[in-house]
Amino acid sequence: MAKSFTCNIVSAEASIFSGEVEQIVASGIMGDLGILPGHAPLLTELQPGPVRVIHDGGQEENYYVSGGFLEVQPDVVTVLADSAARASDLDEAAAEEARQHALRAFNEKSAEMDYTRAAADLAEAVAQLRTIQQLRKKGGRG
Repeated sequence: MAKSFTCNIVSAEASIFSGEVEQIVASGIMGDLGILPGHAPLLTELQPGPVRVIHDGGQEENYYVSGGFLEVQPDVVTVLADSAARASDLDEAAAEEARQHALRAFNEKSAEMDYTRAAADLAEAVAQLRTIQQLRKKGGRG
């Protein structure tokens, strides 16, 4: 059995990562997924949140995706993200401001408020903050 597989993380804007990895952990719609070499083919929707890429030797890189899909093929795993970034590039202050703005929008309850948009904005801001907090717990920015 192979010890690694190819991982590609791409968004509409750019290819974020491509390389050989030992494991991927991502937030699917049914919960967290851990993908190891030899995993059965799979296609699942991703929730906004962290994607952890673990290289041979245990080195870990963290990314944030705002949603999208994860496709597992025999030798390649592809993360097709709506948008993606290295977790270390996330701006905690901006994410917290977005969270506060969305919460204020809910509390104002104006007739023309788009609750669906506010809920999506709130979910994305919370997912970014969760990604930053997980990275902080690991003791690194990368």
